[in-house]
Amino acid sequence: MNTISNALFWISNGLLVPVIVLLLLFLVRAVILVGGFFGEFYRRRTLQKQFTSLLEGDAAARESGLAELAKGPGADRVPLLQAVRRLMEHRGDTAWCERQLANYEVDAQKELGHSRTLAKIGPMLGLMGTLIPMGPALVGLAAGDLASMAYNMQVAFATTVVGLLIAAIGSVTLQVKQRWYARELNDLEYLAETLKDEK
Repeated sequence: MNTISNALFWISNGLLVPVIVLLLLFLVRAVILVGGFFGEFYRRRTLQKQFTSLLEGDAAARESGLAELAKGPGADRVPLLQAVRRLMEHRGDTAWCERQLANYEVDAQKELGHSRTLAKIGPMLGLMGTLIPMGPALVGLAAGDLASMAYNMQVAFATTVVGLLIAAIGSVTLQVKQRWYARELNDLEYLAETLKDEK
């Protein structure tokens, strides 16, 4: 039994360095995600106002305005405008338009996967980084080595905080992006129906 316990102890201690490295990598990914998130927020805010005003206008102004918006500068880098252009080009093909909408939803889920991964993996790594140093900390306490215990406790608390920070960034960006994509998908479905009716 002691052999098994010692093996588990050494395995768990061996995981500490990979867990800390992964936490640092996920933290860098979370910081990059936050930077891109704010840039995307301002871009989407302007685009959504234009898109909504065009959808709520009359049919003639809507079609010309959407065509101009979908072919404007930088439109090739905006998934919403790419989808609008494709829907307008294939307005007579209902099956193709439905497939385009389904593909847009799949792409949205793929984009949401980055935030979802941070929200789920961050707490797991943080908990592992908390529990792994607790064993050596308790051993140091039993041996009277307070310096070793303090160091291990410091590592445990630091990994917890970093893991929770990663999870918080992932959760907040996930919630906001889910609202973005739900609204865009709703608008695209409405556009597809109106284009079909006009046809």
